Order: sequence, then C-alpha cells, then structure tokens
Amino acid sequence: MKFIVYLLASVFSSSTLLAQDLPASTPAATPPAPVTTLFDFVRSGGWAMIPLAALSIITVMLVIVYLITLRRGAIASASFMNTADVLLKKRDYHGLLAIANRHGEMAARVVQRTLEFATRNPKASFATIREIAQTEGSTLAATLQHRIVYLADIGMLSPMVGLFGTVLGIIKSFKEIAGMKGDANKLLFASGISEALVCTAAGLIIGIVAMGFYSLFRGKVQSLISDLEIASAHILGLLALDYNKVQDTSSKAFAADDDF
Repeated sequence: MKFIVYLLASVFSSSTLLAQDLPASTPAATPPAPVTTLFDFVRSGGWAMIPLAALSIITVMLVIVYLITLRRGAIASASFMNTADVLLKKRDYHGLLAIANRHGEMAARVVQRTLEFATRNPKASFATIREIAQTEGSTLAATLQHRIVYLADIGMLSPMVGLFGTVLGIIKSFKEIAGMKGDANKLLFASGISEALVCTAAGLIIGIVAMGFYSLFRGKVQSLISDLEIASAHILGLLALDYNKVQDTSSKAFAADDDF
C-alpha cells in the first residue's frame, strides 16, 4: 500500500514538472478572441478606423444638410416671384429691392444685385444690367455645384484610408509571425489578415455611400440651376420690357422736340 502511494506521488510530481517546463520549450500561440459585437469588429481594424469613423460622421452630416437645403424653395419661391412680377410691372424698384433683402432665395440675390446696380446707375444700358444678372446667377450656380463636391472627395479618400490601414495591419501581422515557429503561424496569419481587411471594407462602404449620394445630389443641383436660370430670365424679361418702354418714351420726346 505504501508502495502504491509512493508511485502515485512520483507520477504526479513528474507531470507537474513537465507542465512547468513545456511553455519554455514550445510556446503555444493563442489566436485572438473572436469578434462578437460591432464595437469589437470596428476596434479590430486598428487606428485607421478613427479617421474612417470621422469621415462617416461627416458624410452623414453633409447628407442631412443637403437634404434640407437643396430644395426648390431655396432657389425661387412662388410668393417672391409673384411679388417681383407685380413690382417690376409697376417699376417699383426700391420696393422690390427692400423685399429682396429680406428673402434668402437665390433668385432674390440675383434681383438684389441687379437692382442695386440699376438704381445706382440709372443711365446704364440694359445689356450691362443683363450682364450683372448673368454673372450673379453663374456665381450662385457654381456655389451649388461646389457645395456637393465634398461628398465626392470623401468617396475617393475613404477607400485609400482603408487600404492604408490594411497595409499597416498586414505588416504588423508579418512582424508578429516572423518570430514564431510551428503550424500555429497559419492560424495567426489568417486572423491578422482578416482583421486588417476590416479597414478596407469600412473604407469601401463609406466611399460607396458618399458617391451614391453625390450622384443623387448632382442631378438635383442641375435641376435647381435650371430653375434659377428660368427665374433670372423671367426677371430680365420684365426689366427688358420696362427699359424698352423708357427708350420708346425718350425717343418720342426727342422727336417732339425736333418737330417743335
């Protein structure tokens, strides 16, 4: 009985010593914990996910702002155009100028710039006034087009940031695996590559969303620019009729003086 107890104690002590010596001779590489939540998935992408998260927030903010501001009421409201029609027919330039200063539509800005020049330069020809109105309209149209270019920039920049994060992740994986030996390297390499590709996937998702909304808003901006051109042409047409009446009146007055 004592011999059996002594034998079991010897086996237990030998196994304990082998378990203590095993990690020193053959280190076992433990794979990273599996991704379970969205936060873990994002965190596994590394530091490159920080600028990608910032770009995603900016994209969402720009989309919300454009959905609110890019509308037909911001170009030429029906109430302003009706008021401008009535006052231009009455030749009440100062009254229309006061109303245009209180409105924020782009057509109101065209009217404001045109009437300011016309009232300060009463002897200016209609060709000069038309040039002022067309220049202001072109400036506002360019502003609309440049406003949505930020989405296109994000759409091109996001995939490159994601690819850069992926390259850094792969380099880090190679460095960690270079000092290890055994079959566990394959598992660690596959895990490192999958984590590094998170950056590329995130960059592509942000880029696709940004470019999709850019295409949508680009078509809407072209439609709004057409509305601005129509409103400006209507205002210039009323001004042309008024200037033609003034010229006809002046011509008749000069003819009367010559007959006298």
